[in-house]
Amino acid sequence: MLCAVWQFVLVSLHGRRSHYDRADPAHLPRVAVLVPAWNEAAVLDFSVDRMMALDYPPDRLRLVVVDDASTDGTPELLADKGARHPGRLLVLRRAQGGQGKAHTLNHGLAALLDDDWAQAVLITDADVVFAPDAIARLARHLADPEVGAVTAFIREASQPPNWMSRYIGYEYATAQLAARRAQNVVGAQACLAGGAQLLSRENLEALGGRIDTETLAEDTVTTLLTQLRGRRVVFDPHAQCYAEEPASVTGLWKQRLRWSRGNLQVSRRFRSVFFRPSRTHHLGNVWFGLQWYATLLLPAFMVLASTALVVLWLLDAGDAHLLFRAYWSASAFAFVLTTTYTLLLDRGVARRSWRQAVAFPGLVNLAILAWVLVPGPMHALVRGVAEGTGLGWTEQSRSLLALAAYVWGAGCMLAAWAVYRLDRWRLTRPLVPALVLLVGFGPLLCAITFAAYVAQARGKATTWDKTEKTGKVAVS
Repeated sequence: MLCAVWQFVLVSLHGRRSHYDRADPAHLPRVAVLVPAWNEAAVLDFSVDRMMALDYPPDRLRLVVVDDASTDGTPELLADKGARHPGRLLVLRRAQGGQGKAHTLNHGLAALLDDDWAQAVLITDADVVFAPDAIARLARHLADPEVGAVTAFIREASQPPNWMSRYIGYEYATAQLAARRAQNVVGAQACLAGGAQLLSRENLEALGGRIDTETLAEDTVTTLLTQLRGRRVVFDPHAQCYAEEPASVTGLWKQRLRWSRGNLQVSRRFRSVFFRPSRTHHLGNVWFGLQWYATLLLPAFMVLASTALVVLWLLDAGDAHLLFRAYWSASAFAFVLTTTYTLLLDRGVARRSWRQAVAFPGLVNLAILAWVLVPGPMHALVRGVAEGTGLGWTEQSRSLLALAAYVWGAGCMLAAWAVYRLDRWRLTRPLVPALVLLVGFGPLLCAITFAAYVAQARGKATTWDKTEKTGKVAVS
């Protein structure tokens, strides 16, 4: 909670420490856009044409698509696009695919770095569509030789939007517009967005000309290695692109489980970096380390908090109640601050997703927050419900209700997992939006991270699981 509050203090300083003063709008290096593609005909039809129409000198922008042995209409579509954009679209096809995104990217990087044309490489995904000025906004930062990589703000733009996409849209604003601004201020970025990372040629060559293939978070590994080797990573919130995201709990679980497992793998690999200040990089910054682990270990903290409250309740119910009020009062303050600030950062997200922002913790958690903040009215309301349903309002019923509130801090993750299981059954799937509203999108993300703990502990194989896309992206 303290990390969340301090994050927004840092965000307020972004105007003074944002790197814009060292960027040069006239700096337009030759950029090769590298796209891995496996059965991406549905999305490439639109994204290739949009890439070719960007506000960037045509003679300084090339698109390189690596076809990972696609079995749909991707080869034919790319052949047609190549004929329409001669000299600007290069298609590389792997004879044997299925090894994962990182291997596909390395196939393309080997070809690009074997030629001296590209001065920078933009790694993106087949479904990502860039705003007309996005690449120019990214490239201006590479005028500073200390910058090795730049990342953009990826907007959730699924078409048509649904309840899930609006939650993700708000989450992206929190995780990118807020968190990455704060990371700019401290000079340490956690992750280049996988679908929008512009890397200088010098940086790529310093990294060995290859992307990491041993983890599920190759973009995070690239980010940290860039900084460990003395180059800066910058986030530009004004460079924007649009992407389609999962439309269901099952799709979200599949995608985020891969991300969470990757972050656990990265944490283990770079464990000697955090909380160790260095003269060559800022990854050892205390706030950066706290933010990294506060996010990664949040499910564990939730379990520990609930366990502590229950144990204290068994020993002394009065002390447990005091601790409960302190814990949830701090949570309420952090929630109000982060939600309000995030919605002010992006009015478009505020218009589309303010309901999802308010409901992010779930209605049950909001009820607990209200109980702590306005106990009188909530006490009367809960008492009325208990008496109206025949449960009564005895000392025992009040004690059990308090215990249920203490357990819910961790139990909401179990409830979120149950929602995920229900989403996989066709008969119960219509109930899922209401259940997510009740349980919370935040607890759902925590449940996925907890599932990643389990997957890693069981030694589950590190395989890249592709997120299916349909090519329906709304671009403003």
